[in-house]
Amino acid sequence: MTRTDDFDAFYRETRQRVAATLYALIGDLTEAQDVTQEAYARAWQRWRRVREYDDPEAWVRTVARRIVFSGWRKSRNRVTAYRRHGPAPPTAAPSEDTVALVTALHALPVEQREAVVLHHIVGLPVEEVARQTGVSTGTIKTRLVRGRKSLSVLLKIDVTEVRHA
Repeated sequence: MTRTDDFDAFYRETRQRVAATLYALIGDLTEAQDVTQEAYARAWQRWRRVREYDDPEAWVRTVARRIVFSGWRKSRNRVTAYRRHGPAPPTAAPSEDTVALVTALHALPVEQREAVVLHHIVGLPVEEVARQTGVSTGTIKTRLVRGRKSLSVLLKIDVTEVRHA
């Protein structure tokens, strides 16, 4: 039996019991199923070792319980932080210009959008944008020119006025 066949058989034989145990523990079927899948994914990553245990199912249940308890601790910590600091201050709504710019950016091809955002919004030099995206500086310059041209049309900006201002 191959490693995959061995794990598949183990999974088919035990998954319902593990999920039922977690459902009883959590009280939420969807979360129990999600945690069960996560625990089995971890078992698969370590299957060569886990399959040698006296009770691999117990290992999966233990991992699943730890995932649940970890989630509960994170939730408790969020509540504690909320009580200590209160709600986050309200955030101002984005301006009409911001909404228009983001909408126009999403109309660009991904490569042009990435170049424009990294260069003009993040403020990276062309060479750094090229390095981070894995293309030549010439390609980035071309994408910037095309992206700015498309944005000027989408945002109805007269580029000649901007250049002379």
